[in-house]
Amino acid sequence: MKSSNLTFYIFGALVLGVIFGWLCPDIAIKTEPLAKIFLNMVKMIIAPLLFSTLVVGIAGHGDIKSLGKIGLKTLVYFEIVTTIALVIGLAMGNIVKPSEGFGVLASAHDMQTAQHLATINPNNSISDMIIGMFPTSVIKSMADGNLLQIVIFSIFFAIAICAVGKAAKPVMDVLNSTAKIMFKFTEYVMYCAPIGIFGAIASTIGANGIGILKSYAKVIFCLYTALAIFICVVLCGVCYIVRVPFWKLMNALKEQILLAFSTTSSEAALPKSMEIMEKFGVPRNIVSFVMPTGYTFNLDGSTLHVAMAVLFSTQLVGIQLNLEQQLVIMLALMFASKGIAGVPRVSLIVLAGTLTTFNYPIIGVAILLGIDHILDMGRTTTNLIGNCVATVVIARWEGQFNDEKMHKYLSKSKRRKQLLEYFSSKKQERELQNV
Repeated sequence: MKSSNLTFYIFGALVLGVIFGWLCPDIAIKTEPLAKIFLNMVKMIIAPLLFSTLVVGIAGHGDIKSLGKIGLKTLVYFEIVTTIALVIGLAMGNIVKPSEGFGVLASAHDMQTAQHLATINPNNSISDMIIGMFPTSVIKSMADGNLLQIVIFSIFFAIAICAVGKAAKPVMDVLNSTAKIMFKFTEYVMYCAPIGIFGAIASTIGANGIGILKSYAKVIFCLYTALAIFICVVLCGVCYIVRVPFWKLMNALKEQILLAFSTTSSEAALPKSMEIMEKFGVPRNIVSFVMPTGYTFNLDGSTLHVAMAVLFSTQLVGIQLNLEQQLVIMLALMFASKGIAGVPRVSLIVLAGTLTTFNYPIIGVAILLGIDHILDMGRTTTNLIGNCVATVVIARWEGQFNDEKMHKYLSKSKRRKQLLEYFSSKKQERELQNV
């Protein structure tokens, strides 16, 4: 299936899912298994793809010393961008005040769920977070989909291959072949994306009703505006600094952006995004290290949302936080948002935990539960874009970004588009002649 066709089918599935969920909610709810099956198919790809590409990227590159520099620069960049996301989230909450005039009440069930979320604490301390990075069993890490643990194991495996030398060549050959096979496997799985997206959107609209968008319009508008500012100003600005055309990068990633937006799953878009970034000019070792690490340490969309949601929750009950209190909460969120990738409802867990820590009511969590899926669509998309941009930044910072490869990829995409337009016009001419 051609790239342009897949984009059309994905967007069509998104629109049809909304219409079907609105018109036939009872039937639409039953389409959720389609989304779950697709996401399960994606998850079975990630572990072997990540392991093979990261080991080949590091061991094949041969320069183990550079890995430490890449890791340090990656974490520095992540921390800077995450801080900016927090500031934008707090600023939006202070300026727009999404809780003003809010008339939706939390149900008893949602309050119970919110109280349960407040008891979940993925990171008890910094030491626990660091210990959790190192797997006791790589098989368990792959089964659980713990990307950071897979990265840690892959790094040590690659270092061992370099130390062994020529004797490890058969293993490298196998992993090279495995990486190529997994990229082809990913292509086949992506054919199922429209079906999975239809199920995800239809079941969500069917369960919540399209009227929920009107009730929560101000909150949704506030978050999506803040995310748009972050993407168009911060990430676009970063690309400008490193001399990479941001909007052309977004065009290359359009299918994966739609996929992440529709399924609210970063994992769904990860395999193909890694392949695209490598074609775009980022070396394999940087792509394979930065992107999975980013889904633990660089959740820009989720971080921005939680910062804004804290103010929404406090303002909702009449608590006005001063600048000093907001700075303290920002510091807490900088730690709380790390190392929790893969946890269901991660943003709500961080929000509930933060409010509980500072002894603020958690009713805001219960209220946001109703539209969490809609908010998550924007958060997940921003997380994906942020991590793709991060690979470009680190590659340029290391002096390893391949401009020639990028221009070749962009010119190829342009030629493909021109050919599609040409054949489309010819087809229309023939149809008119037949009439």
